[in-house]
Parts: sequence; structure tokens; C-alpha cells
Amino acid sequence: MLAYTSDHHELPLPPGHRFPMAKYAMLRERVAQALPGVRLAPAPAASEGELALVHHPQYVQAVAQGTLSPQQAREIGFPWSPQMAERSCRSVGATVAAARAALREGVAANLAGGTHHAYADRGSGYCVFNDVAVAARLMQAEHRRHRPEPLQVLVIDLDVHQGNGTAAIFQGDASVFTLSLHGARNFPFRKEASDLDVELPDGCTDAPYLSALDEALSSVWQRLQDRPVGLCFYLAGADPHEDDRLGRLKLSAEGLAMRDRRVLDALAARRIPVALSMAGGYGRDIATTVGLQCRTLCLAWEHWVRWQAGPRGASPVQSALA
Repeated sequence: MLAYTSDHHELPLPPGHRFPMAKYAMLRERVAQALPGVRLAPAPAASEGELALVHHPQYVQAVAQGTLSPQQAREIGFPWSPQMAERSCRSVGATVAAARAALREGVAANLAGGTHHAYADRGSGYCVFNDVAVAARLMQAEHRRHRPEPLQVLVIDLDVHQGNGTAAIFQGDASVFTLSLHGARNFPFRKEASDLDVELPDGCTDAPYLSALDEALSSVWQRLQDRPVGLCFYLAGADPHEDDRLGRLKLSAEGLAMRDRRVLDALAARRIPVALSMAGGYGRDIATTVGLQCRTLCLAWEHWVRWQAGPRGASPVQSALA
């Protein structure tokens, strides 16, 4: 399974900044050690033309040239630097590359990504460009070169925060179905309308979360029964975990693993390629977040192995982290 990394393009942050930049290198190192079946590859940079499939050209230029207004920079939450612009392009490029790999091999991942708060004309909430939106649009464009029918895309966003930017970008577009399960009282405080939003109360634990997910997935398949999905983007945020500083939900590690299995099994049953993004994770102990995300990648690798065995699948691979 291919997994794309962009942590070599580290973003310089002021002392005390709350964003856990170190987790990306930690995750890459953990995956290299624990999951030899995962092929790590450096992320390519998304081009300005690719970014402009979703983002306003003036905004793309402002990020590239460092001419963001103070208000724009505050909303993003990162100070501008050449490294910030480069890393943002690499993060999008990683999801684009993962989507292409998923269409070839069934499953691939971005060890970062999930920057779902970015709108077409601005960034927000530590998200500069919307990696999933750009990758979806680019995959649809490439699909049209070879096939007359449109590529139906599904976004399953299980980060604890609503994917407001993604929802806004694809509102009214039937070719991209957006599902978001998120904390009702968490950021962003002004939500956008996804195709299906499921709001969860503070303190939500494993059983009600998984029940809500089951119901949501059932609704998705019913609503898309006449539009077979050709590609899924799965934002597998670790921030619903009970130890997360920003999550406000109370899922256990096993609950998160059950969440991932439900999503991957549902996609496997329908033979839908999937590109994963790790999305959010702000554990009080960052090593806990890294461990949760590594387990997600282990489950994705098992899913990749089953995919290679063909539509009937194979016996589940023994987890490399067991």
C-alpha cells in the first residue's frame, strides 16, 4: 500500500503554538517501523493549476507570494512563510497521489491531509488548501478523458470537526456526496450543509457513535443507489478519541478501530477505491495520537491486502501491531 508523506517540509511555528507539527514525522517513523507492507513515498507538490480547480486564483497567488492579509492569516492559524506555502501544496499533492494510487490499487493514504476547513477563497482552522476537494476535482477531470460517465465521489469525513469547507465547495453538486459525523458543539461554530450531517453530543462514547455511523452509512448507500461511487475519500481523524485535547467526544481506541473497520468493510463490499487522509488528532500525549493513526493505517493495509486478492477478498491479515 502506498502512503505519501510531506513532513520533510516542516512548518516553522512560534514557541507554544498548539498545532502538533511533530506528529507527522513521528507517524512516518512509526509506520516505517511497524508496517513494512506500506510503501512510503514523498508527496509531490500540487500545481497552481490543480489548486485552481477548487480555489480562487487570487487566493492561490496570495499563499504562494506571501500576500495574505493579516485577517486571512489569523483565520488559517499559521504565520505565512515559504515553508508554509510549500507544505500546503505538498499536503494537497499527497492526497492527489493517494487518489491516483487508490484508483489503481484499491487503497492508498496521505499521512497528513484532511484539510477540510479550507474554503474556495480562504483557509481556516489550520487548513490552507482543501486537499480532498482538489483531489476529487482532479480525479473527475482525469476520468472524463477516458470515460463518458462522470466519476461519482464520496467523502466520508469522520474528523471530530465538521468539514465545513468541503461542504461549502460541493454544495449543489450531485457528483460529490459529503458525509460528516462531528461534534455538535465543536469548531466550526457556524456549520455548512453537507449532503448528510450527523451531529454528536459532547461526551459521546463508542456505542452511540457506532450506531450513528451505521445509520449514516446505510442512508448514504440508499441515497446513492442510482449513482455508483467510483472513489471515496476517507478522513480518518483521531480526534474523536477520549484523550484528545480538542475533541470533546469519548471514543476509546477500540471504538476508533471499529469505526475504521466499518467504513473499510462497507467500501470493500462495494469494491470502492479509497484514499485515506489522517486529518485531525490533538492528543494530550501526542504519542497516543500517533498510535491511533498508525492503527488506522494498519487496518487500511489489511484492506489493501484483501483488495489485491480480488472481489471475494481473503482472510483478514493478522495485524502487524498486535
